[in-house]
Amino acid sequence: MSALTRTQRLSAQLGILIGPASLFLAVFFICPLAIMAIYSVLAPGTYGGVVWDFYPHNFGRILGFADPDFEIYDPVYFSIFLRSLKIALITVLLTLLVCYPAAFQVSRLPERWKAFGLFLITLPFFASLIVRLFIWVLILKKTGFINVALMDMGIIAAPLELIYTDGAIILGMVYIFIPFMFLPVYASVEKLDWSLVRASQDLGANGIQTFFRIILPLTLPGIVGGSIIVFIPALGNFIVPAVLGGAKVLMLGNLIEQQFLSARNWPFGSALAMLVMASVLLLLYLYIRFEARRGDEAPAIR
Repeated sequence: MSALTRTQRLSAQLGILIGPASLFLAVFFICPLAIMAIYSVLAPGTYGGVVWDFYPHNFGRILGFADPDFEIYDPVYFSIFLRSLKIALITVLLTLLVCYPAAFQVSRLPERWKAFGLFLITLPFFASLIVRLFIWVLILKKTGFINVALMDMGIIAAPLELIYTDGAIILGMVYIFIPFMFLPVYASVEKLDWSLVRASQDLGANGIQTFFRIILPLTLPGIVGGSIIVFIPALGNFIVPAVLGGAKVLMLGNLIEQQFLSARNWPFGSALAMLVMASVLLLLYLYIRFEARRGDEAPAIR
């Protein structure tokens, strides 16, 4: 009886601690998400808003089964989705290439310098994102620092098209998401057991074999976690494409913003948002399966 009472008391304490946060998420995350999911299968109103009729063709405008009586399938929406996926994946890859060796370098620093190294990585958070992006505009535009420097040195005769391109967006994405990739990777690298690395070298493994069979598997959780943390906001980001892409490069985040604010087609904007959410949930599901598989294999490894 006492054990049952203790369990009930712990459950009550846990409910008190996580109850406010759970209520906040339920009201301001789950409920708006449910509203958007409902809107995504409703018909758009003539002058904005929604008509409460079941209308699955909002997804058809993206995936290829548009309503033939009112509209035709336009592959531009699916191409925007694919472009957003491509840019998000490239952003993940480039941030990983930058942060993975940097994490090893910072982890091997003396203790008094590690905190300073982490401070430098997180330093951009102390400045406004908009300010940092417009600095890149000043650097990349035709009369910006790069073009002026190259022309003064006689390397180019005319300014390069550096801004309002996919490359400019990827550069901006990598710049703002480096801390999000670095911190999870650094946490895994910091916990790396270097005695295993030395043991593999003593057993005759070369550097490549040691990396792929010891270092990479042990740091993989940080790589996967950082990749997810970067991919999710990169897929739906609209600030970076709006500033560095202008009107020439359209991504999902910008398209969703246009549908809600300019076109006033809330059902189609909701369908686009649900497509982004489905991609995120699929990624999280794969990550959970990955962690579960690692947990099942861990006893066998030990």
